[in-house]
Amino acid sequence: MSENKDPHVAQSDASDAGDAAVKFVYDFTEGNRNLKDLLGGKGANLAEMTNLGLPVPPGFTITTEACKTYLASGEEPVELRDEVSAHLDALEKKMSKKLGQANDPLLVSVRSGAKFSMPGMMDTVLNIGLSDKSVTGLAKQSGDDRFAWDSYRRLIQMFGKTVMDVDGELFEDALEAAKAAKKVTVDTDLEAGDLKKLVTKFKKIVKSEAGREFPQDPREQMDLAIRSVFESWNTDRAKLYRRQERIPGDLGTAVNICSMVFGNLGPDSGTGVAFTRDPASGHQGVYGDYLQNAQGEDVVAGIRNTVPLAELERIDKKSYDQLMQIMETLETHYKDLCDIEFTIERGQLWMLQTRVGKRTAGAAFRIATQLVDQGLIDEAEALQRVNGAQLAQLMFPRFDAEGTEGGKVTQLGRGIAASPGAAVGKAVFDSYTAIKWSRSGEKVILIRRETNPDDLDGMIAAEGILTSRGGKTSHAAVVARGMGKTCVCGAEEIEVDTKRRRLTSANGAIVEEGDVVSIDGSTGKVYLGEVPVVPSPVVEYFEGRMHAGADDADELVGAVHRIMAYADRVRRLRVRANADNAEDALRARRFGAQGIGLCRTEHMFLGERREMVERLILADADVEREEALKELLPLQKRDFVELFEAMDGLPVTVRLLDPPLHEFLPDITELSVRVALAESRKDSNENDLRLLQAVHRLHEQNPMLGLRGVRLGLVIPGLFTMQVRAIAEAAAQRKNAKGDPRAEIMIPLVGTVQELEIVREEAEQVIAEVEATTGVALKLALGTMIELPRAALTADQIAEAAEFFSFGTNDLTQTVWGFSRDDVEASFFTAYLEKGIFGVSPFETIDKDGVGKLVKDAVKAGRATRPDLKLGVCGEHGGDPESVHFFHEVGLDYVSCSPFRIPVARLEAGRAASESAGSDHR
Repeated sequence: MSENKDPHVAQSDASDAGDAAVKFVYDFTEGNRNLKDLLGGKGANLAEMTNLGLPVPPGFTITTEACKTYLASGEEPVELRDEVSAHLDALEKKMSKKLGQANDPLLVSVRSGAKFSMPGMMDTVLNIGLSDKSVTGLAKQSGDDRFAWDSYRRLIQMFGKTVMDVDGELFEDALEAAKAAKKVTVDTDLEAGDLKKLVTKFKKIVKSEAGREFPQDPREQMDLAIRSVFESWNTDRAKLYRRQERIPGDLGTAVNICSMVFGNLGPDSGTGVAFTRDPASGHQGVYGDYLQNAQGEDVVAGIRNTVPLAELERIDKKSYDQLMQIMETLETHYKDLCDIEFTIERGQLWMLQTRVGKRTAGAAFRIATQLVDQGLIDEAEALQRVNGAQLAQLMFPRFDAEGTEGGKVTQLGRGIAASPGAAVGKAVFDSYTAIKWSRSGEKVILIRRETNPDDLDGMIAAEGILTSRGGKTSHAAVVARGMGKTCVCGAEEIEVDTKRRRLTSANGAIVEEGDVVSIDGSTGKVYLGEVPVVPSPVVEYFEGRMHAGADDADELVGAVHRIMAYADRVRRLRVRANADNAEDALRARRFGAQGIGLCRTEHMFLGERREMVERLILADADVEREEALKELLPLQKRDFVELFEAMDGLPVTVRLLDPPLHEFLPDITELSVRVALAESRKDSNENDLRLLQAVHRLHEQNPMLGLRGVRLGLVIPGLFTMQVRAIAEAAAQRKNAKGDPRAEIMIPLVGTVQELEIVREEAEQVIAEVEATTGVALKLALGTMIELPRAALTADQIAEAAEFFSFGTNDLTQTVWGFSRDDVEASFFTAYLEKGIFGVSPFETIDKDGVGKLVKDAVKAGRATRPDLKLGVCGEHGGDPESVHFFHEVGLDYVSCSPFRIPVARLEAGRAASESAGSDHR
């Protein structure tokens, strides 16, 4: 449901009545944090802070509706200019000065702000209103020529790059040249005269590259900047980020016009970013970065290294104490970790932004349980504050501490632990190489001095990111944490040379592009070579080798345990495993599986047994075929006995043989070569010749739609009945051993009820024979996979002969879309994702509109025929977080997934139940 329903209702009613126009601009005093759809996250939270009485510079927000109109038509809404003018007039009256006024200019920032945080992906321009005339007025009013000219050069640089499409490197090169001429290394050492010359140089760059002068009219500057922010919603980097984070592409961005406050007025001014808790670990304390005599982009860009926020207490205790008080107010109000941007202007603290902060996976679990303990949220809300993707990330291995001791690997340096994890890969020094190498299967570490939004695609491709500049709030750190990528920032002792594609450590070690490096996002350490890894403590906990209540238990494990325990208490969906042997079954059980939802019997025919299957395929007569089946029977039975023992007391769904028989035969090319070589040597190779003939005989143009599944059982006499007998005899043996086997027999690829009825009748006959022979009463459920559109469409008929359905969503996706997964993923899926046809691959997350609709309709039809029909899913979607929520909504009884994904499915099943019960999660 839209978060800004009240304003939309009001607007709709007003326009229907014809007595008021749609409102496109809101003053900061008019909004609140619930209007994120309309005002974007930044605008809604600026309004909320204004409502709380916090020191927010006055301003106004242009709504996302205006942006959507502009993007759809190429023109701003006709009412927008007048609304902006009215709000600008009000702002000028409040500030007692005009935008760009020559003797005392009002300056504003123009900043993007979408509903969902997209750090650095869209445009911002500061110091709008400065011109050749007003820069002298600003100098006179501030009493600081250097500040005025520094602000003007910043405007031309940002405006030139963002609004006028001038290559930003040209400005950077000119700035570096000015510092070199002055023989200084930091911007703050440039004097007013140097900056005045730089402004002249910057204006020449603009004229040369953009073909026009830098605009001197302040209103033109503001209007062009607003348009640029609208357009930045559809830049390549913004679209890429939205795809990565699964943010809808039709939301648009709001634009925030805010009166400027200046952190670059001298040593009593500055700018910073603060977190109410550590976004990397979740621990409580003072976290953030501060930079004296600077503007906000300096901190985020990581161009100058910051000092820890705690240093502000020494620099400006009054502002520090006020900031601590505001941070406490905001965290209590939002009931969550808050990310805050602030500026101090000559000792006066101003709040420029707050939002619920991005955090690492470990921090998310720790913070959720801490907030429960503080009484700020309940367990249901804590469950909504974490997700399956974060839990999966916590299950990845980490570096082995012993592997880094005693000189086993060379430590290159140490930076700031910005986003945890263990990442190993080949060093690359630009995004293009990162993408190119990763597409070739190489694991890479992207190494930069600092990252910027243009590096996003390289950051996505890399295993981890290393920068020599910046802190915990730099672009690299914030984006990496949001994506769950390992990141080390601000490794100052490492010199990064992107032109020569190498880094040099403090002790002189040189790493060339292609050399392997390891980065530890939990400690900030950087190593040459590959550091060995060990299992994560969370996996040790799920394996039962670490107990949450033990004295030496990891704090993170305790947080995971508490949230998982609550998820298990509230979830309705049961979680089973896809497992084909006792070892996998036992691991799945340790990870919390409540049965096996898919045992693929074809996996039992590999290795040494392949020859027996070959004999079955090559059998020319019934006698030969029966002999081959008789040989396979005891082996299958032994497999099932082990599986039923491992899952004693829990359901085990055994799928009868599904793949085409040719998959058990040698490759046709390899076999042809063998036969040809034998013939050339005049060797006798009768078996290979027969195999080749069989391969040719069984060859199909499209095996996925050929002789497989139930069709095999109907065409090859005795194949399915052998498997059913093995299952039944194994169940009887376990019962005699006082076990509790709960076998379910699943017939694959059924398209019509008649197929199922024939196989079911044969299976019931075999089960009855086993019961008579062993004297053991067996209760074996018989059901089918729903993996063909026709099966889903005739689910009411198929339910007459099935006690359960298991949706095989992998094949159902292939047949609904007309895709051969193995072919399309390699050929055109990347293009489809880039063009926005898919937000995500339909093989990763269920296609709700197509495949999902079939599932939903089949559930309804099947249960109409058989109310007690058991329903599950056994495709890969069973472990996908978003898909689990869908399966909960449509009423399935269980999901089944690989053992490693079971904890993720358990967590998401709990979240789905809690969500539908009405958690108050924002």
